[in-house]
Amino acid sequence: MRRASISRQTAETEISVELNLDGTGAYDNRTGVGFFDHMLDQLARHSLIDMTIGAKGDYHIDDHHTVEDTGIALGQALSAALGDKRGIRRYGECHLPMDDAQVRCALDLSGRPFLVWNVDLPTAKIGTFDTELVREFFQALSTHGGITLHVDQLHGLNSHHIAEAAFKALARALRQAVEADPRKGDAIPSTKGTL
Repeated sequence: MRRASISRQTAETEISVELNLDGTGAYDNRTGVGFFDHMLDQLARHSLIDMTIGAKGDYHIDDHHTVEDTGIALGQALSAALGDKRGIRRYGECHLPMDDAQVRCALDLSGRPFLVWNVDLPTAKIGTFDTELVREFFQALSTHGGITLHVDQLHGLNSHHIAEAAFKALARALRQAVEADPRKGDAIPSTKGTL
């Protein structure tokens, strides 16, 4: 049962995350931040991870805490669903084009969080969404999911396309990494014997 449910409550936000690593990409994401919901929908659909996320945040301030805390809770849920990571492929990568944009994502479900972020979103906003929050989400996911995560923009002119390509590349890389490795059965994918 590679499923997890996480609830996170602070003075700033209330977040709930449910996910199923062996899903079909079904989603119901309602964070109150429209563009972010669109990105989370892409993440679920292209990773084939079923995802239900609900959030209430201090929107009267801005969307920062909601986006960051969602990344924290999603990372925790991913880690919980993976358990000891027995039998997974562990690594994933994707070069993803979207119109003018191309983004490369490579990741390792290593238990050692590290984010390399070489993405330049040329505008401060996508609609009402602060583009700097894209990195904040990826940082929170990496840290709380124990993911070594490299995201590199190779091309791109349009902030929406670049951000969406980053989320979709992450999704496709996650899809690879969480898959069962048919050649390794129940083995931990590390010479250390633990991740």
